[in-house]
Amino acid sequence: MFGVLATLILVAVVLFVLLIVLASWIRFIPNTRVGIVEKRWSARGSIKSGFIALNGEAGFQPNLLRGGIHFLPPFQYAVHRAPLVTIPQGRIGYVFARDGQPLSATQALASNVTAHDFQDVTAFMRDGGTRGPQRMILREGTYAINLAQFVVLTAEKVYSLSISREEEEIVKQMASLISDRSGFTPVVIKDNEDSVGIVTVHDGPSLHQGDIIAPVVGDNVGDESTYHNKFQDADRFLLAGGMRGRQLQVVVEGTYYINRLFATVERIPKTIIEVGNAGVVISYTGGVGEDLSGADYKHGEMVSRGNRGVWDEPLLPGKYAFNTYAGKVITVPTTNIILKWNRNEVGAHRFDENLAEISLITKDAFEPLLPLSVVVHIDYRKAPLVIQRFGDIKRLVEQTLDPLVAAYFKNIGQTRTLIQLIQDRSNIQNISSQEMKEKFARYNLELEEVLIGTPTSPPGDTQIENILMQLRSRQIAEEQIETYARQEAASVKERELREAQARTQQQTKITESELSITVQSNEGKAEYQRALQMAAQIRTLAEAEAEKNARIGIAQAIAVEEQVRAYGGPQYQVTQQVMNRFAVVARNTR
Repeated sequence: MFGVLATLILVAVVLFVLLIVLASWIRFIPNTRVGIVEKRWSARGSIKSGFIALNGEAGFQPNLLRGGIHFLPPFQYAVHRAPLVTIPQGRIGYVFARDGQPLSATQALASNVTAHDFQDVTAFMRDGGTRGPQRMILREGTYAINLAQFVVLTAEKVYSLSISREEEEIVKQMASLISDRSGFTPVVIKDNEDSVGIVTVHDGPSLHQGDIIAPVVGDNVGDESTYHNKFQDADRFLLAGGMRGRQLQVVVEGTYYINRLFATVERIPKTIIEVGNAGVVISYTGGVGEDLSGADYKHGEMVSRGNRGVWDEPLLPGKYAFNTYAGKVITVPTTNIILKWNRNEVGAHRFDENLAEISLITKDAFEPLLPLSVVVHIDYRKAPLVIQRFGDIKRLVEQTLDPLVAAYFKNIGQTRTLIQLIQDRSNIQNISSQEMKEKFARYNLELEEVLIGTPTSPPGDTQIENILMQLRSRQIAEEQIETYARQEAASVKERELREAQARTQQQTKITESELSITVQSNEGKAEYQRALQMAAQIRTLAEAEAEKNARIGIAQAIAVEEQVRAYGGPQYQVTQQVMNRFAVVARNTR
């Protein structure tokens, strides 16, 4: 009985031990993690060089254990559970390889053409993968990476197995450098920023002697061996012959996942040529082109676009993704430029801010200061010739036009008195505009007009002002004489006007009186005619009455005579007449 019990206990113990041993062999890896295998001993011994045991030696093994149950002898293998590497959306992950081929003298970053997203350590090592910081970056996604071989840096954390203090310090410096360059996010150039990206490559062979900027590579998009996708494929860039240093090629609007350890991007404004201007390009890079300036131009060469030197074709108004490290664009106004020789005024383009009035000496020994304005135009096709000759417009104004204009008007001033200079201003202005056009044309400029101001005295001198006051007084006196003469003439005209007005006012009365006279004359004539008619009538009546009376008298006489004869003669007749007269008087008295 005791022996059977002992046997059962022994079997149970053996089974328990076997279960413990079997349990120690079991390795469970969650699906959200990976298992990094470390081999403690091997019949092949330890690895002779490197960090990863590719041939079954003791050390970190290249292959990972993925999610599930795995059986490994505990006394031979140690399994380190590690998280999957996750790169969030819009982020970039950087990789540091702890094992591989050493970097060459011209490399700053490790080449990884066949890295397979760093998830196959064996392929990475056997295909010549290089240790150190890698050119290839990790985009958005989740990766099962052997963190014993690779250290992955993200903005949120550093993915790695236990590393030495020295390696930790290297990783920290690398992460700090990436962070300073905003390398954990892509390069985003927005279309509303009007900017371009200037790329500086920090890996690859150095520039040739004398070059200041790296030439463009991989222009042929169809040739995949040279196309580097706007610096996003570092290995292809270098395979196409790209060199380190600031690049001639720029990046424009878009999003670029560029390894900031490989290349950095500096934003600069686009070159904007406003309406009314032209842009003359001075290129610092390119080949030696044919001189296009012509045999008569002795001030430098003009080259075609893309060559080193001053381009003969200017940039027209618009926006340009121009690399200002590879050249310079000088803006030349193609509208009229007003240059003012007046220290108190400055033109819109400010090319004349250092100009002052021209000091003259007149024929009568006055020393006035002459302010003036000159209107100049530059043909946009001749703008490169002007820039090649003078460098810029302000230098042209100060070193050429200022002494030219000053000398011309000094000569004019010496041939005229101060009064003539003032009174002949319009004539001088017209002559100078014509004569100076030819002089300006020699400098590829078009003179539009010369505008002359009023001469003034130097500070502290009042002689010119006194002369001007005398001229003003004289002019006022002449104007007063003219005014008085005009006033006198006006008075005469006013008197004549008043006489005419008075005559006009009396004309009515004169007309009325003339009409009255005519009427009265006509009435008198009528009265006269009536009187004549009445006189004739009276005369006729009188004659008739007289004839009647005569007849009556004759009849009476005959009767009287007959009476006398009848009554006794003349005495009786007298008595009869006296009595008749008394009878008439008595009748009238009643």
